[in-house]
Amino acid sequence: MENLRGILFMILAMAGFALEDLFIKLLSSHLPVSQILITLGFSGAAVFLIIALLTHEPILHRSLLTKPVIIRTLCELFAALFFVSALALTPLSSVVSILMATPLMVTIGAAVFFREKVGWRRWGAVMIGFCGVLLILRPGFDSFMPASLLAVIATVFIAVRDLVTRTMRFEISTTTVSMYAFFACGISGFIAMPFYSVMVIPSSTEIMYLISATFIGVIGYYAIVLATRNGDVSVISPFRYSRLVFAMILAIIILSERPDFLTLSGAVIIVLSGVYTFIRENKLSSL
Repeated sequence: MENLRGILFMILAMAGFALEDLFIKLLSSHLPVSQILITLGFSGAAVFLIIALLTHEPILHRSLLTKPVIIRTLCELFAALFFVSALALTPLSSVVSILMATPLMVTIGAAVFFREKVGWRRWGAVMIGFCGVLLILRPGFDSFMPASLLAVIATVFIAVRDLVTRTMRFEISTTTVSMYAFFACGISGFIAMPFYSVMVIPSSTEIMYLISATFIGVIGYYAIVLATRNGDVSVISPFRYSRLVFAMILAIIILSERPDFLTLSGAVIIVLSGVYTFIRENKLSSL
């Protein structure tokens, strides 16, 4: 029963993140990326700050100055910067498809940095998965969009973040870590300012999009926490790929995107290879 609750919370979180991505995509056609990052980052940090105060969780902790936490926060900063930039410049469906390669990059990182044993089957799945990424990117072809590489860079930072999280001590509450993650997102907006147009006064509709994106993002974070607390990670992790399904539906219905055959094929390959690595890792850990 716990695993079922974990799966439901994970699907809820992925639906929320897909909806948040949609709002960011809609906002990017009117607001500069820097303004979106600053607004969503600091408003999300404020929400988590209020939650921390209400639950009497420490806002400042000596563990915040440890190397893993600092690296994780920097990864959050650059991941947000490159991911939102990719959303603004390329189709939502392709950005989220590339993002699904994160577990494959985590597998590589675990083998390189943690000396985790990775057999030929998982290495094969990783290589096949990256072939799916190449199908989406299509370097050397007329349809290649250089801005898609921003999504790849964002995925690398997210993978490093996940790897570093494994080494973190659990002295810091999830609320505090999430607050600083959103704060880092806000800081990334200032870094992006020289590369985008000046800030503008948002319309009432855009303000509603910003508010909705903030609260949906916060709910998504909490849903992931509930998912990991209610179910086994090996069981619920494959359901992270439901984000791609939600993103595809929203991109087609709301944004009128029409992913071509190669993009859809690449997305399917990435998902299948990722699910296989999860299953294989689970089997090995149970031996």
